[in-house]
Amino acid sequence: MTITQYYFSPATGCGGDQASYHPVMANPGNTSAERLLSQPGIRRVPTARLELFDRPDFLPPDRCAELIELIDRSRRPSTIADETGDNYFRTSETCDLESGDAAVQDLENRLFALNGIDPAYGEPVQGQRYAVGQEFKAHTDYFEPNGQDFQKFCSVAGNRSWTFMIYLNEVESGGATRFKVINKTFQPETGKLVCWNNKRPDGSLNAATLHHGVKVRRGTKYVITKWYREREWGW
Repeated sequence: MTITQYYFSPATGCGGDQASYHPVMANPGNTSAERLLSQPGIRRVPTARLELFDRPDFLPPDRCAELIELIDRSRRPSTIADETGDNYFRTSETCDLESGDAAVQDLENRLFALNGIDPAYGEPVQGQRYAVGQEFKAHTDYFEPNGQDFQKFCSVAGNRSWTFMIYLNEVESGGATRFKVINKTFQPETGKLVCWNNKRPDGSLNAATLHHGVKVRRGTKYVITKWYREREWGW
């Protein structure tokens, strides 16, 4: 028997005018290309190597400004799992945003309206700040099964399924996100969303999702990242 669950979206979320109920997908840690492409403004990058999408103007400028302010309040040096020995591998600052903040709740509602992923399967919303010279060298978002920190980060909620990333501002120079395997580069644009499936259709981890947060040359870059897991978040 299939049980359909529903998630409540208040009137202030999703950019809509009325409160509504949305069905949660049967496979709650995932969305699909079909689901995303049915939503206004979503574009798929034409490659067979991975499922990669973008949507300009996903967040309005005023919401982006609010999220930037939240990031600046509590940012700290970024870290990585499975240390590489390279102290300059990830040089940004980061923070976990409070789920009770109105701006964060609105973001979560917009993401749910887009992807239909049960919010219980999502990590806390993370914000990142990149100053001049800071970057995140080429990496994948999933945790390597043979990595030293795999058990620590994946024993409860499993690996990362989907990544949803939103640029909060434009950058004077640099700061792009380059998917190296398919030679696709996204430039920061205020409110623009980029998202991808960290797995292949057969469920295996997709190394073609390798991407590089390129150094900022002039200005400051702010980004929101939302990761979803195979099982309910509880780490």
